[in-house]
Amino acid sequence: MKNKTPLVFRDMILPFILLTTCFAAWGVAANMTDPLVKVFSKIFTMSSLQSALVQFAYYGAYFCLALPAAFINRRFSYKTGVLTGLGFAALGAFMFYPASQSMAYGYFLAALFILAAGLSILETSANPFVIAMGPVENATRRLNFAQAFNPVGCNIGVFLGAALILTQLNPATAQERATMGATQLHAIQTAELDAVMVPYVGMACVLVLIWFAVAMLRIRPAREKVVAHSSEVHFRATLGRLLRNPHYRFGVIAQFFNVGAQTCIWTFTIQYVMDALSVDEVRGGDFLQYSLILFLLARFAMTWLMGYIRASVLLTGLSVLACALCVFMIMSPNIAGVWALVAISGCLSLMFPTIYGVALQGLGEDTKFGAAGLVMAILGGAILPLAQGAIIDSYGSAVSFIVPALCFLIVGRYGLFDIKSTCRLSGTRLPAAV
Repeated sequence: MKNKTPLVFRDMILPFILLTTCFAAWGVAANMTDPLVKVFSKIFTMSSLQSALVQFAYYGAYFCLALPAAFINRRFSYKTGVLTGLGFAALGAFMFYPASQSMAYGYFLAALFILAAGLSILETSANPFVIAMGPVENATRRLNFAQAFNPVGCNIGVFLGAALILTQLNPATAQERATMGATQLHAIQTAELDAVMVPYVGMACVLVLIWFAVAMLRIRPAREKVVAHSSEVHFRATLGRLLRNPHYRFGVIAQFFNVGAQTCIWTFTIQYVMDALSVDEVRGGDFLQYSLILFLLARFAMTWLMGYIRASVLLTGLSVLACALCVFMIMSPNIAGVWALVAISGCLSLMFPTIYGVALQGLGEDTKFGAAGLVMAILGGAILPLAQGAIIDSYGSAVSFIVPALCFLIVGRYGLFDIKSTCRLSGTRLPAAV
């Protein structure tokens, strides 16, 4: 009897398990950040567009640091990249303490930028590292499985944000704050910003522990598929090959809009729920938690389904469904629309790792820089929420979800592109229904 292909090489099981904690760690960071848009808009009395600069700083750092991370991985190793990323992320999280003491919005943005810079290096290193930890034929499924632990961290992040931050917000409205004396307003803002600081400093301590655990690992260089003379970096030639690869090029575009859609959905869930149901931030945070729980369960379910259904087929179908749900919630800003918003997270569950795995297929020694391009595409999470925030300020939260609806159409088109490309290469006909 033929042996079943292992998901992970035997000598890579421990590193694989440890890396899954990294996936969970950046899930915590990302989803503690989502409520900050609403939090800072209340603490500093800002518009939705101004507060969305939180996501611009966070995902902008991903764009800026992904390419340097690729040079680190190419020159040294994935392990070095992971350690560098963890170190910067811990530093950024610790910086929330001086930011809270300064009570300046710009300092919080700087701390978020450094935190996200570390997570960018971490993600640029960890994703292709996971791909290299087992047979190439099930690489996309392995990455989806590892990424399934990311929503575990996402749920923890939302819980921490709701329990430690949202519940500590003073109920005073912007109008009431405007009439307060300077001493009273300062006392309220100090308590609220301290609540923001505590979970981030706690996360910094956890990241330091993970850093020491990864540092103790011994990994054979051969498992990282490091080519001979890997210290030589021929960036221009590598970039040329990547740009001439339509499958990879379209994958970067799809990832840009996928991350943009995901960030828009989770950033403005609280705002949509508050407007649709006339409830407060805490109740809005509950529905964000429901979204992340569904995201977690769906990620494991989709990993199982990939054993039977091609990943690109699932990607296409769920993108179309997500677009339809966006349209429904725009038309029905009520409890039904709220639950449609929650359901979109189930559709999001497989998108990031599937696009990532499909776009990197067959890149060989260009994988490390290809991974950087896909992480740089996370810039979509910095830009598109600004567009949605501007629409909220002008037309309301419901109409603003036209932004992720359009994003999902582009992601679905990439799934269809991959299906057609595979059929063309194999010489089979595409079913008429597709």
